Amino acid sequence: QVQLVESGGGLAQAGGSLRLSCVVSGGSGRIFSVNAMAWYRQCPGKQRELVASITYRSVTTYADFVKGRFTISRDNARNTVYLQMNSLRPEDTGVYSCNANADVSTLYGVSVRNDYWGQGTQVTVSS
Repeated sequence: QVQLVESGGGLAQAGGSLRLSCVVSGGSGRIFSVNAMAWYRQCPGKQRELVASITYRSVTTYADFVKGRFTISRDNARNTVYLQMNSLRPEDTGVYSCNANADVSTLYGVSVRNDYWGQGTQVTVSS
């Protein structure tokens, strides 16, 4: 089974920085390809929203509220996506989750394309 494990969350002061990482592993199966990846967040009292996304060739998209502050990147050799968060604000507080679209092997050796989610990591920004 495909697993996504996020790390790097924690407590930061306003104006500070955090770097999130998400590693995609195949578990008992084989990952043929990790395609587009993205970071989402769910802030208190709000619905989950897209923060940033990145294609296999590193074409990026950002939500307006993080432009100029956050940077998404990936290391295809390690099946890892990163989110560098600078100039953090208290309103950035929330659970940040990693999403990945991947082609994964089946029992018979053919690939299946699906979206997968990590458990999420808490980011708290104090004023």
